Amino acid sequence: MLIGAHVSPAGGLPKAIERGVERGCRAIQIFNQSPRMWRASAYREEDVAAFREAMAASPVDAVLIHAVYLLNCASEDPDIRAKSLLSLTHSLRAGAAIGAAGVVLHPGSAKRGHVGGALARAGETIAEALAQSEGCELHLENTAGAGGTLGRSLKELASLLELAGADGRLGVCLDSCHLFASGYDIRTAAGMSALLREATRLLGRGRIRSLHLNDSQTPLGSNRDRHANIGEGELGEQGCAAFLSAPGLQRLACVLETPGLERSGPSREEVAYAMRLRERGLAARKGR
Repeated sequence: MLIGAHVSPAGGLPKAIERGVERGCRAIQIFNQSPRMWRASAYREEDVAAFREAMAASPVDAVLIHAVYLLNCASEDPDIRAKSLLSLTHSLRAGAAIGAAGVVLHPGSAKRGHVGGALARAGETIAEALAQSEGCELHLENTAGAGGTLGRSLKELASLLELAGADGRLGVCLDSCHLFASGYDIRTAAGMSALLREATRLLGRGRIRSLHLNDSQTPLGSNRDRHANIGEGELGEQGCAAFLSAPGLQRLACVLETPGLERSGPSREEVAYAMRLRERGLAARKGR
Protein backbone atom coordinates (compact mmCIF):
# COMPACT_ATOMS: atom_id res chain seq x y z
CA MET A 1 0.00 0.00 0.00
CA LEU A 2 1.27 3.45 -0.96
CA ILE A 3 0.49 5.57 2.10
CA GLY A 4 0.80 9.34 1.95
CA ALA A 5 -1.00 12.64 2.34
CA HIS A 6 -2.83 15.46 0.66
CA VAL A 7 -0.27 18.24 0.08
CA SER A 8 -0.23 21.69 -1.46
CA PRO A 9 1.30 22.42 -4.89
CA ALA A 10 1.74 26.11 -3.97
CA GLY A 11 4.91 27.50 -5.50
CA GLY A 12 4.87 25.06 -8.43
CA LEU A 13 4.04 21.41 -9.08
CA PRO A 14 7.45 20.05 -7.98
CA LYS A 15 6.82 21.61 -4.56
CA ALA A 16 4.07 19.02 -4.03
CA ILE A 17 6.63 16.23 -4.43
CA GLU A 18 9.00 18.05 -2.08
CA ARG A 19 6.26 18.30 0.56
CA GLY A 20 5.40 14.65 0.09
CA VAL A 21 9.02 13.64 0.61
CA GLU A 22 9.21 15.81 3.75
CA ARG A 23 6.26 13.84 5.13
CA GLY A 24 7.66 10.42 4.22
CA CYS A 25 4.93 9.78 1.64
CA ARG A 26 4.71 7.02 -0.93
CA ALA A 27 1.66 8.73 -2.47
CA ILE A 28 0.40 12.30 -2.57
CA GLN A 29 -2.84 14.02 -3.48
CA ILE A 30 -3.19 17.61 -4.75
CA PHE A 31 -5.80 20.04 -5.97
CA ASN A 32 -4.95 21.03 -9.54
CA GLN A 33 -6.60 24.43 -9.02
CA SER A 34 -7.72 26.59 -6.13
CA PRO A 35 -10.47 24.71 -4.25
CA ARG A 36 -12.36 28.00 -3.87
CA MET A 37 -12.31 29.15 -7.51
CA TRP A 38 -13.65 27.90 -10.83
CA ARG A 39 -10.67 29.25 -12.76
CA ALA A 40 -8.40 26.36 -13.72
CA SER A 41 -4.63 26.41 -13.38
CA ALA A 42 -2.80 26.07 -16.68
CA TYR A 43 0.25 23.79 -16.50
CA ARG A 44 3.02 24.57 -18.97
CA GLU A 45 5.04 21.79 -20.56
CA GLU A 46 8.03 22.75 -18.42
CA ASP A 47 5.88 22.54 -15.26
CA VAL A 48 4.78 19.02 -16.15
CA ALA A 49 8.32 17.96 -17.07
CA ALA A 50 9.70 19.32 -13.79
CA PHE A 51 6.99 17.49 -11.82
CA ARG A 52 7.65 14.18 -13.55
CA GLU A 53 11.40 14.59 -13.04
CA ALA A 54 10.96 15.36 -9.34
CA MET A 55 8.61 12.41 -8.86
CA ALA A 56 10.96 10.00 -10.65
CA ALA A 57 13.79 11.02 -8.31
CA SER A 58 11.65 10.61 -5.17
CA PRO A 59 10.08 7.77 -3.14
CA VAL A 60 6.63 9.02 -4.23
CA ASP A 61 5.14 6.36 -6.50
CA ALA A 62 1.60 7.66 -7.01
CA VAL A 63 -0.20 10.98 -7.29
CA LEU A 64 -3.92 11.64 -7.13
CA ILE A 65 -5.70 14.83 -8.14
CA HIS A 66 -8.75 15.78 -6.09
CA ALA A 67 -11.37 17.66 -8.11
CA VAL A 68 -12.40 20.86 -6.33
CA TYR A 69 -15.44 20.88 -4.06
CA LEU A 70 -17.27 23.50 -6.13
CA LEU A 71 -18.20 20.84 -8.67
CA ASN A 72 -21.72 19.45 -8.67
CA CYS A 73 -22.16 17.15 -11.64
CA ALA A 74 -25.76 16.49 -10.49
CA SER A 75 -26.90 20.11 -10.26
CA GLU A 76 -30.28 21.08 -11.67
CA ASP A 77 -28.67 24.36 -12.76
CA PRO A 78 -27.33 23.93 -16.34
CA ASP A 79 -24.68 26.61 -15.74
CA ILE A 80 -23.28 24.78 -12.67
CA ARG A 81 -23.26 21.49 -14.59
CA ALA A 82 -21.44 23.13 -17.50
CA LYS A 83 -18.81 24.61 -15.16
CA SER A 84 -18.47 21.25 -13.42
CA LEU A 85 -17.97 19.47 -16.74
CA LEU A 86 -15.32 21.98 -17.82
CA SER A 87 -13.44 21.76 -14.52
CA LEU A 88 -13.61 17.96 -14.32
CA THR A 89 -12.42 17.57 -17.91
CA HIS A 90 -9.54 19.93 -17.19
CA SER A 91 -8.60 17.88 -14.10
CA LEU A 92 -8.62 14.64 -16.10
CA ARG A 93 -6.41 16.18 -18.78
CA ALA A 94 -4.05 17.53 -16.10
CA GLY A 95 -3.99 14.06 -14.53
CA ALA A 96 -3.02 12.49 -17.84
CA ALA A 97 -0.25 15.07 -18.28
CA ILE A 98 1.39 14.47 -14.89
CA GLY A 99 0.80 10.70 -14.85
CA ALA A 100 -1.76 10.71 -12.03
CA ALA A 101 -3.24 7.43 -10.84
CA GLY A 102 -6.63 9.10 -10.98
CA VAL A 103 -8.81 12.12 -10.34
CA VAL A 104 -10.94 11.77 -7.21
CA LEU A 105 -14.43 13.26 -7.48
CA HIS A 106 -17.31 13.86 -5.08
CA PRO A 107 -20.07 12.85 -7.52
CA GLY A 108 -22.43 15.69 -6.61
CA SER A 109 -25.56 16.45 -4.68
CA ALA A 110 -29.28 16.30 -5.32
CA LYS A 111 -29.68 19.13 -2.79
CA ARG A 112 -33.40 18.85 -1.99
CA GLY A 113 -34.36 17.43 -5.36
CA HIS A 114 -35.13 13.90 -6.55
CA VAL A 115 -32.16 11.54 -6.09
CA GLY A 116 -32.95 9.50 -9.19
CA GLY A 117 -32.81 12.57 -11.40
CA ALA A 118 -29.62 13.75 -9.74
CA LEU A 119 -27.95 10.39 -10.33
CA ALA A 120 -28.90 10.53 -14.01
CA ARG A 121 -27.54 14.08 -14.42
CA ALA A 122 -24.30 13.17 -12.62
CA GLY A 123 -23.86 10.06 -14.75
CA GLU A 124 -24.34 12.05 -17.95
CA THR A 125 -21.87 14.75 -16.90
CA ILE A 126 -19.24 12.21 -15.81
CA ALA A 127 -19.61 10.25 -19.05
CA GLU A 128 -19.13 13.45 -21.06
CA ALA A 129 -15.98 14.38 -19.08
CA LEU A 130 -14.53 10.95 -19.83
CA ALA A 131 -15.41 11.33 -23.51
CA GLN A 132 -13.65 14.71 -23.65
CA SER A 133 -10.44 13.38 -22.04
CA GLU A 134 -8.26 10.33 -22.24
CA GLY A 135 -5.74 8.35 -20.27
CA CYS A 136 -6.49 9.33 -16.68
CA GLU A 137 -8.85 7.37 -14.43
CA LEU A 138 -11.75 8.95 -12.55
CA HIS A 139 -12.41 7.70 -9.01
CA LEU A 140 -15.86 8.41 -7.54
CA GLU A 141 -15.55 8.97 -3.80
CA ASN A 142 -18.11 7.62 -1.37
CA THR A 143 -19.74 10.28 0.79
CA ALA A 144 -20.86 10.53 4.41
CA GLY A 145 -24.47 11.01 3.34
CA ALA A 146 -25.19 14.52 4.58
CA GLY A 147 -28.02 16.30 2.78
CA GLY A 148 -28.52 15.11 -0.77
CA THR A 149 -24.93 14.05 -1.47
CA LEU A 150 -24.62 11.19 -3.94
CA GLY A 151 -22.47 8.12 -3.28
CA ARG A 152 -23.53 7.53 0.32
CA SER A 153 -23.74 3.76 -0.24
CA LEU A 154 -22.06 1.16 -2.40
CA LYS A 155 -25.41 0.64 -4.13
CA GLU A 156 -25.57 4.32 -5.06
CA LEU A 157 -21.96 4.23 -6.30
CA ALA A 158 -22.86 1.20 -8.43
CA SER A 159 -25.76 3.17 -9.96
CA LEU A 160 -23.42 6.08 -10.74
CA LEU A 161 -20.92 3.79 -12.42
CA GLU A 162 -23.64 2.28 -14.58
CA LEU A 163 -25.23 5.64 -15.46
CA ALA A 164 -21.78 7.00 -16.40
CA GLY A 165 -21.30 4.12 -18.84
CA ALA A 166 -19.25 1.72 -16.69
CA ASP A 167 -16.13 2.90 -18.52
CA GLY A 168 -12.92 1.03 -17.67
CA ARG A 169 -11.41 4.34 -16.55
CA LEU A 170 -14.07 4.64 -13.86
CA GLY A 171 -13.29 3.46 -10.36
CA VAL A 172 -14.08 4.19 -6.74
CA CYS A 173 -12.16 5.94 -3.96
CA LEU A 174 -13.12 4.63 -0.53
CA ASP A 175 -12.88 7.10 2.35
CA SER A 176 -12.78 5.44 5.79
CA CYS A 177 -14.46 8.34 7.62
CA HIS A 178 -17.24 8.56 5.04
CA LEU A 179 -17.82 4.81 5.15
CA PHE A 180 -18.20 4.86 8.90
CA ALA A 181 -20.39 7.97 8.94
CA SER A 182 -22.70 6.46 6.31
CA GLY A 183 -23.25 3.33 8.41
CA TYR A 184 -20.55 0.82 7.46
CA ASP A 185 -18.94 -0.55 10.61
CA ILE A 186 -15.37 -1.09 9.46
CA ARG A 187 -13.72 -1.08 12.89
CA THR A 188 -12.75 -4.76 12.64
CA ALA A 189 -11.17 -7.05 10.07
CA ALA A 190 -14.51 -8.87 9.80
CA GLY A 191 -16.30 -5.59 9.12
CA MET A 192 -13.85 -4.66 6.39
CA SER A 193 -14.12 -8.10 4.81
CA ALA A 194 -17.91 -7.79 4.72
CA LEU A 195 -17.63 -4.37 3.10
CA LEU A 196 -15.27 -5.64 0.42
CA ARG A 197 -17.49 -8.62 -0.37
CA GLU A 198 -20.38 -6.22 -0.88
CA ALA A 199 -18.18 -3.96 -3.01
CA THR A 200 -17.21 -6.85 -5.28
CA ARG A 201 -20.86 -7.87 -5.65
CA LEU A 202 -22.19 -4.40 -6.38
CA LEU A 203 -19.29 -2.60 -8.06
CA GLY A 204 -17.47 -5.48 -9.69
CA ARG A 205 -14.01 -6.81 -9.06
CA GLY A 206 -11.22 -4.25 -9.31
CA ARG A 207 -13.38 -1.11 -9.14
CA ILE A 208 -11.79 0.16 -5.91
CA ARG A 209 -8.81 2.16 -7.20
CA SER A 210 -7.74 4.49 -4.36
CA LEU A 211 -8.25 5.17 -0.65
CA HIS A 212 -8.60 8.05 1.79
CA LEU A 213 -7.66 7.34 5.40
CA ASN A 214 -9.42 9.58 7.91
CA ASP A 215 -10.71 8.90 11.39
CA SER A 216 -14.23 10.12 12.21
CA GLN A 217 -15.21 12.69 14.83
CA THR A 218 -18.81 11.47 14.75
CA PRO A 219 -20.44 8.08 15.53
CA LEU A 220 -21.41 5.23 13.23
CA GLY A 221 -24.22 6.25 10.88
CA SER A 222 -24.09 9.94 11.82
CA ASN A 223 -24.03 11.03 8.14
CA ARG A 224 -21.66 13.82 9.15
CA ASP A 225 -18.37 14.39 7.34
CA ARG A 226 -16.05 15.33 10.18
CA HIS A 227 -12.48 14.11 9.76
CA ALA A 228 -10.37 13.33 12.82
CA ASN A 229 -6.67 12.63 13.13
CA ILE A 230 -5.71 8.96 12.86
CA GLY A 231 -6.56 7.00 16.01
CA GLU A 232 -8.23 9.98 17.68
CA GLY A 233 -11.80 9.42 16.51
CA GLU A 234 -14.57 6.85 16.55
CA LEU A 235 -12.64 4.44 14.31
CA GLY A 236 -9.66 4.50 16.65
CA GLU A 237 -6.41 2.66 16.13
CA GLN A 238 -8.17 -0.68 15.61
CA GLY A 239 -10.49 0.64 12.93
CA CYS A 240 -7.74 2.45 11.06
CA ALA A 241 -5.54 -0.67 11.21
CA ALA A 242 -8.40 -2.82 9.90
CA PHE A 243 -8.94 -0.44 6.96
CA LEU A 244 -5.24 -0.26 6.12
CA SER A 245 -4.65 -4.03 6.25
CA ALA A 246 -7.67 -5.20 4.25
CA PRO A 247 -6.83 -7.81 1.60
CA GLY A 248 -7.24 -6.60 -1.96
CA LEU A 249 -6.35 -3.00 -1.12
CA GLN A 250 -2.64 -3.42 -0.56
CA ARG A 251 -1.43 -2.09 -3.92
CA LEU A 252 -3.51 1.08 -3.85
CA ALA A 253 -2.60 4.69 -3.09
CA CYS A 254 -3.97 5.68 0.33
CA VAL A 255 -3.79 9.35 1.31
CA LEU A 256 -4.52 11.04 4.62
CA GLU A 257 -6.74 14.13 4.61
CA THR A 258 -6.69 14.63 8.38
CA PRO A 259 -6.81 18.03 10.14
CA GLY A 260 -3.37 17.60 11.69
CA LEU A 261 -2.00 19.69 14.52
CA GLU A 262 -3.40 23.22 14.45
CA ARG A 263 -5.24 22.25 11.24
CA SER A 264 -1.99 22.15 9.30
CA GLY A 265 -2.81 18.84 7.59
CA PRO A 266 -1.17 15.42 7.89
CA SER A 267 2.34 15.46 9.32
CA ARG A 268 5.33 13.18 8.77
CA GLU A 269 4.62 11.64 12.17
CA GLU A 270 1.00 10.86 11.27
CA VAL A 271 1.98 9.30 7.92
CA ALA A 272 4.51 7.11 9.76
CA TYR A 273 1.84 6.25 12.34
CA ALA A 274 -0.50 5.09 9.57
CA MET A 275 2.25 2.89 8.18
CA ARG A 276 2.76 1.30 11.60
CA LEU A 277 -0.98 0.72 11.99
CA ARG A 278 -1.03 -1.05 8.64
CA GLU A 279 1.75 -3.38 9.80
CA ARG A 280 -0.10 -3.98 13.06
CA GLY A 281 -3.26 -4.84 11.15
CA LEU A 282 -1.45 -7.21 8.80
CA ALA A 283 0.20 -8.97 11.77
CA ALA A 284 -3.18 -9.33 13.49
CA ARG A 285 -4.69 -10.87 10.36
CA LYS A 286 -1.85 -13.40 10.13
CA GLY A 287 -2.35 -14.33 13.76
CA ARG A 288 -6.07 -15.05 13.41
